[in-house]
Amino acid sequence: MRKARKLVSSIAFACLLSSTASTVALAAECTETIKVLAQPRDGLTLLEDYKAEFEKLSGGASFEIDYLNENDRRAKTKADASTIGKYNVYYIDEANVALFASAGWVAPLLDYYPADYDYADFDPGRQKVATYDGKVWFAPITGGGDLMVYRKDLLEAAGIAPPKTLDEYIAAVKKLNQPDLGIYGTALRGQRGSGANVWRWMPFFKGFGGNWFDGKTPVFDGEQAIKATETYLELFKYSAPGSQTGGWDEAVGAFTSGQVAMLIESTPLVGMAIDPKSSKVAGKVGYLPPPAPLTGGGYGHGLAIGAKANKDEASKACAGLFVAWATSKENESRRLEANQFSELNRTSIMTSKKFAELYGPDLGQALADTGKVTAVNFWQNPQWPDLGDRWGIILEELITGTRTDIKDGLDELDGFAKELVARSQ
Repeated sequence: MRKARKLVSSIAFACLLSSTASTVALAAECTETIKVLAQPRDGLTLLEDYKAEFEKLSGGASFEIDYLNENDRRAKTKADASTIGKYNVYYIDEANVALFASAGWVAPLLDYYPADYDYADFDPGRQKVATYDGKVWFAPITGGGDLMVYRKDLLEAAGIAPPKTLDEYIAAVKKLNQPDLGIYGTALRGQRGSGANVWRWMPFFKGFGGNWFDGKTPVFDGEQAIKATETYLELFKYSAPGSQTGGWDEAVGAFTSGQVAMLIESTPLVGMAIDPKSSKVAGKVGYLPPPAPLTGGGYGHGLAIGAKANKDEASKACAGLFVAWATSKENESRRLEANQFSELNRTSIMTSKKFAELYGPDLGQALADTGKVTAVNFWQNPQWPDLGDRWGIILEELITGTRTDIKDGLDELDGFAKELVARSQ
């Protein structure tokens, strides 16, 4: 930030181009208001209190953020980015980064992201999902991978060490399952959807070596997917009531209400599980990376530079400066002070002394360790939601028992995938 202040306060400032390590002198300071389209997040609302800081940093420009709920944000962002380009900065996520990047609706972030803001400091998993076709497209505002959370009291009473492998995890789930006492081994997501049951199934699929495509050829109709599905269905025998047709809310709610012994879920769960205001098991929770060979389900939402509204290099650099400032270490420190756990994305923050004081000495290390196994489990393609949602329907039928033949379901999905590819050619 120190270098950026000096650069922008001059009549011309430089933008570091990551691909060439050269600088491009821009002919004007930032004077136009940066217009941002986003969905509500505490971490973005916090920025409103520091507008004067950004105005000083940018040489006079302010910013305005328009907020929409997630579905409306996705629809309006797509419509605006593909047509008039009113917004300089878009809030995008892992599900649509491939579409926005391949369509040229957003600019490569690191071409306009000042080096002093240290993009490499972001959690490795979030960096992975912000990357498409070898380039970075957004700076994370929220995201994560997966953690295994468990009831320390239940495992200790049963004489079970926290599992580090999937075989150990399955054995522990079975042993800890005590429905007569209102305790279930685990909780999964059965509700259909690429971001619901498929999201929780994919770490098994990728962990067993599965891949979605080889080029344009579907290759998921094989033993890895069958094994992943068989394992997922087996675990559902020990899953909390309501999870067979439930999603994130049902699974997390079952754990925080004290019904579940162990859970593999997205990292924001931890902030809820250890907070006495939202959890009946606060003080009893342990956490580790997902048991091997499971991958973490990498996801991320963040800020990207719009291509249409920013018509020249100077305006792209101004938008890039806003993105860098909004996601900076300084602003993450403010989010940490405000106890905005799900808005923390930087390794330096999550391994800081202040983080350890707020959340205990072990959580930062667990998050760093899970970042190493976090992966992009989904098909990075604009057509992913269609494919993922179709598998979600089939998988829900297998979970609820209205369909029983796993191979037949995968064959049906294979045919659908080939149709998707053919339509895109």
